[in-house]
Amino acid sequence: MNVTARIQSPRNLAVATLLAGALLLASSPAHALRCGSKLVLQGMLDTEVLAHCGEPASVRDLGYVVRSFHPLGHRAPPGGVLFRYGPGHYYQEVLVTEYIYNFGPRKLMRRLRFEGGVLADVETLGYGYIEKKR
Repeated sequence: MNVTARIQSPRNLAVATLLAGALLLASSPAHALRCGSKLVLQGMLDTEVLAHCGEPASVRDLGYVVRSFHPLGHRAPPGGVLFRYGPGHYYQEVLVTEYIYNFGPRKLMRRLRFEGGVLADVETLGYGYIEKKR
């Protein structure tokens, strides 16, 4: 009996689906970064990320973007723009900063993009490199 015939039985298919769902729930979100035992998620402040992960290999200021915000805390989602006109909604320019973390040649590097000091995006780059001592 081949493997596909075993999985196609209703009972085995239900077990395989349940197992796949459990694995998806247990995994970290794609927009997250693990530094040691700490998890870094979108929406965290740059000071929190520095406390969890330490100093990055590279820091660059990319410029400014205009974002909408409400003084009571109703913000546009990171990377998105909230087009809502009316009283109480303001627009501000926020600094966009990029941190690059190099975890060595056996791990993937990560690019973190902050908007106004708030983590907006985590991107996976290629494998890291060995940093030369100066």
